[in-house]
Amino acid sequence: MQPLSFPQWKRRLALGFAIVSVALVMMVPLAACGGSGSTTSSGPVNLTFWNWIPGIDKVVARFNQTHPNIHVTSQNVGAGPAEYDKLYTAIKANNEPDLGMIEYQVLPTFESTGALVDLSQYGANSVKDQFVPWTWHQVTLGNAIIAIPGDMAPLGLYYRQDIFQKYHIPVPTTWAQFADDAAKLHAADPNEYITDFPPRQPGWFTGLVWQAGGQLFTINGQSWKVSVNNAAAQQVASYWQDLLDKKLVKTEPDFANGWYHDLQTGAVATWISGAWGPAVLNANAPQTAGKWRVAPIPQWQAGQSVDGNWGGSSAVVFKSSKHPKEATQFAIWLFSDQQSLKQINANGGLAANQAFLASPQVNAPQPFYGNQSIYQLFKKAATEVNVNFQWGPTMNQVYTDMGDNFANAVDGHGTLIDALNAVQQSTVTFMKKQGFSVAT
Repeated sequence: MQPLSFPQWKRRLALGFAIVSVALVMMVPLAACGGSGSTTSSGPVNLTFWNWIPGIDKVVARFNQTHPNIHVTSQNVGAGPAEYDKLYTAIKANNEPDLGMIEYQVLPTFESTGALVDLSQYGANSVKDQFVPWTWHQVTLGNAIIAIPGDMAPLGLYYRQDIFQKYHIPVPTTWAQFADDAAKLHAADPNEYITDFPPRQPGWFTGLVWQAGGQLFTINGQSWKVSVNNAAAQQVASYWQDLLDKKLVKTEPDFANGWYHDLQTGAVATWISGAWGPAVLNANAPQTAGKWRVAPIPQWQAGQSVDGNWGGSSAVVFKSSKHPKEATQFAIWLFSDQQSLKQINANGGLAANQAFLASPQVNAPQPFYGNQSIYQLFKKAATEVNVNFQWGPTMNQVYTDMGDNFANAVDGHGTLIDALNAVQQSTVTFMKKQGFSVAT
């Protein structure tokens, strides 16, 4: 097979969707959910939207009431990987929904299938300035607009103010200070740790690499350049390896019972996470209400203001839709209508829409965080995220391999840098087998 140039990969239906989603558990497709609804001369255009947004039904109902010529049916088919597996299957069968929710990091993967509509032909360019610049970059490819940005998750430091005060430890502003605090806290109480290093959370690690100025992928002429083990990634890996070697951080899998218990009991004093973090803390550590605060993420150099991102999703339109213009209209409305955004972000989160960032909801004090206006902090952090960060076309594979190799390193089999080197090699090999042109 001849390697695919950059223009070619956009049109290529990736070999074996099960391979592309190698880490994901394949789900049985919902046979009745795919494709766009037919329209008649006497009725509205019918659209189907696959998503995982809590409370979306009320938002969609309001759209349908205010747009009598378009009727959207929302279907929650599972979040993230659960939806993606169904979408891969639907794409192979040419039976996709009209619209779907896609996280930023897998947009290039879905684009490589050739299944996404270029929304610029339906007026998407006209709303560019309504969105935070780096999120708009995430949904563009050359002159094509392949999605409408929904939300974003710049990183911050969630910390237990009471624990820091109890042990007279300063809230860290640099990563060097964070390491010093880790040692001081654990020395003061061997049952206390500064934070948790989740071995199978590559999105978290990638957000830290993003903050450090690293790029896992770039375009080099007509080829992809793979840099999973770039200098910034090695810097981040070495830093956390040192904390692991000194046993100053825990290594619980995040979003598991043990990790939730640590948040609730104060066994960990901080959580480095995105702007969606409140939805997790509020629901899973309710007894700690009023004890948490949020600070800017520590910096590699004192006085800097640089951030990364962990999370965020967008709305795409699939080429099998019979009504791409109306589907684009709905996607734009969904993530620009202020009342819609208020409902979508009611339980936490940060919309990528500029006008929403000025809303009272974003700037309100949060009782769980001692009445701190935490979203003002995240709003500022969003201006400090590198606009040009580039995802690759095989992020499912990258994340799977990174999680496996990091877990091995945490178990004592090599180091995190060894793990990065292994993922670098496995990614190049995988991409070449898939037919992508990879620069050496």
